[in-house]
Formats: sequence, C-alpha cells, structure tokens
Amino acid sequence: MSFDPRSLERLKELGRSLPEPIAPPQQNKDRPVKATEKRHRIETEDNPERLFQELMKASSDGTVPEHLMARLKEAERHVATQNKAKAKAQAQALPSSQPLSRQPLRGGQGKTTRPSRPKVAAGSEEESLYVAFGQLLLEDDEDCV
Repeated sequence: MSFDPRSLERLKELGRSLPEPIAPPQQNKDRPVKATEKRHRIETEDNPERLFQELMKASSDGTVPEHLMARLKEAERHVATQNKAKAKAQAQALPSSQPLSRQPLRGGQGKTTRPSRPKVAAGSEEESLYVAFGQLLLEDDEDCV
C-alpha cells in the first residue's frame, strides 16, 4: 500500500500525538477465573432431588432446557445404579454371614400357599366373615388370570 507524501506526514503526526497504550487488565492472582469453571448450583449438584428443586427455582414458568433435563435424567440414572449396586452387595453379603440350613422351614413341611386359618368358633359371625373374605380373594384371583 502506498501513501501520498501528504497522507504519510499526517499519519506520522498522529502517531506522535497518540497516548500510551492502555495496560491490559490486571487479573486476580489469588483465584484466576476460568471460562469452564462451574458457577451455579444447577451445574454442580449431583443429587437429583436437589437438582430438580434448583431447576424449579431458576425457571420462572416451569420449563427447563433440554440439556438440563438430560443432566437431571443422568443424575437419576446414576443414583439408581448406585442403589442397585448397594442392594446387590447387601444381598450377597447377607447369605454369607448366615449359615445355610438344609432343613426346610416348618419342620419338614416346606412352603405352602394356603393361609393358616384362625381358630374361630364354627358357625360364628367371625367365621362367616373369614369365609366371605376368602371367597372374594379367590374371585379376584380368577379375574386377574
């Protein structure tokens, strides 16, 4: 790029009259701020219930952006897998802490599906109520099948 002599002289004059360059802003040396630093509780919360509460506080009309809903679902999945792992570990630890018995329960009878009937007087009102209730349960079982 070429300048005519008059323009070149004008640029040199302007260059001499410009102020010193502005110093860059000073950064806080104690704690530098990063652009990727999480700043809001919505971004740091891992408990799905608390995260949901924070989302509802932040939303004026109850709507939540898709990326935050995905984060909430992920937190719920994470808690569910942790709970399953704990339950599985407890189930595995329980039988090993108690000795296994080879004898069936109830003195050799094994499990039954029949309920034990209470001892009530024959022909009494209590017995008729127990019979009626048992019939209702049987009718309900037939409907479900």
